[in-house]
Amino acid sequence: MAAVKPEEISHPPMDQLQGLEYCIDSNPSWAETIALGFQHYILALGTAVMIPSFLVPVMGGSDDDKVRVVQTLLFVEGINTLLQTLFGTRLPTVVGGSYAFMVPVISIIRDPSFATIEDPHLRFLSTMRAVQGALIVASSIQIILGFSQIWAICSRFFSPLGMVPVIALVGFGLFDRGFLVVGTCVEIGIPMLILFIAFSQQVEHTSTDRDLTQHSCRTDRANLISSAPWIKIPYPLEWGAPTFDAGHAFGMMAAVLVSLVESTGAYKAASRLASATPPPAHVLSRGIGWQGIGILLNGLFGTLTGSTVSVENVGLLGSNRIGSRRVIQVSAGFMIFFSMLGKFGALFASIPFPMFAAVYCVLFGIVASVGLSFLQFTNMNSMRNLFICGVSLFLGLSIPEYFREYTIRAFHGPAHTNAGWFNDFLNTIFFSSPTVALIVAVFLDNTLDYKDSAKDRGMPWWAKFRTFKGDSRNEEFYTLPFNLNRFFPPS
Repeated sequence: MAAVKPEEISHPPMDQLQGLEYCIDSNPSWAETIALGFQHYILALGTAVMIPSFLVPVMGGSDDDKVRVVQTLLFVEGINTLLQTLFGTRLPTVVGGSYAFMVPVISIIRDPSFATIEDPHLRFLSTMRAVQGALIVASSIQIILGFSQIWAICSRFFSPLGMVPVIALVGFGLFDRGFLVVGTCVEIGIPMLILFIAFSQQVEHTSTDRDLTQHSCRTDRANLISSAPWIKIPYPLEWGAPTFDAGHAFGMMAAVLVSLVESTGAYKAASRLASATPPPAHVLSRGIGWQGIGILLNGLFGTLTGSTVSVENVGLLGSNRIGSRRVIQVSAGFMIFFSMLGKFGALFASIPFPMFAAVYCVLFGIVASVGLSFLQFTNMNSMRNLFICGVSLFLGLSIPEYFREYTIRAFHGPAHTNAGWFNDFLNTIFFSSPTVALIVAVFLDNTLDYKDSAKDRGMPWWAKFRTFKGDSRNEEFYTLPFNLNRFFPPS
């Protein structure tokens, strides 16, 4: 074997990933687009079913209530996904429910004013209306930060080095939704994991095979099919008028901030997996603003959770190597359509959770590796960079794990004072791995020798993507449709 020369070992940094079959503005045939869109819809069902299945019974809701919440969440997910792909970042991202909102929602459920209500259905409705009111108020945070371009200004402090742990932990931080859930039913979880790896990496053009595999092991332990109506169109305020409480709203604001951070990392990952340039600052901020509108819709319709970018669907872009925007828009159509046809939607939603978790093991890993790929634009022979990257990754995993373990043992978070809103705020923030990583990485990256380390941090590469006109490709990827740029010019 001939000796490898040093120049043959190096791999120059690349703005866009190679090997994708379709990028953001290229589209498969309509038949393949529909099949792939259905695949994204099936994947989005996991979170849409898991969150209500956990929360609704605790609130006193029945199986009928649970099905209505699942349908409503899917309906709003479809609307929010269309809004984001048309007017937000325009990246091929599914906007779904977020686990970040679990802490403040559970706090509202445990509020003594609701816990003492004896009638389960009345307790469910009262709690739902309180969650709706908190979401409506808290949504203003992202709406203001996004449309005022404040988040675009904040992004000036981000560098490729600082974004590595944030994007990586968007994937790695969800490890507890992977094999830990697969292990609850290894009989179907492990075969699904093996099949998914085989089909996604070894067999080309098998976009519908995974769905067929999932149908063969379907169960209805959640009573979704039997409880679902044949036709039901969700509508705003169907649970009644929202109620408002300052403490509930303040705790929910922390979840909104966590959603903002996690979505920022997911948008940057999606841009690479769609073979696009990193979203310019004003495009990123615009997307956050529309996500705030999405959380407002979550509150108006009553979905029990706010909106964030679906990490698993971002990972699927890399797994099937198809980053087409149209595919995601078709998946949004499936969400809206099947949320109104209750029995059919419940049929697909009855796929066992371990099967979703098996797929997550791969897809979350892909998103995490995209975050690590940003290291190519930095100097990892710098002790400064090694310190920042290592510490932020470790603390981003370790601190949230401490908060989770503490909560399991004590039945409350480490922040446990007489001020419930304060507890909810801190516990929510530090439950999120990407948020902890952002705090640590951005602080260290902008304080430790930052003036003399711009090149090591990757800023020369990053700078041209900060503005819309900094790279000619931005216009192709991020220009608004219907000639709306005339009215909303890029800043």
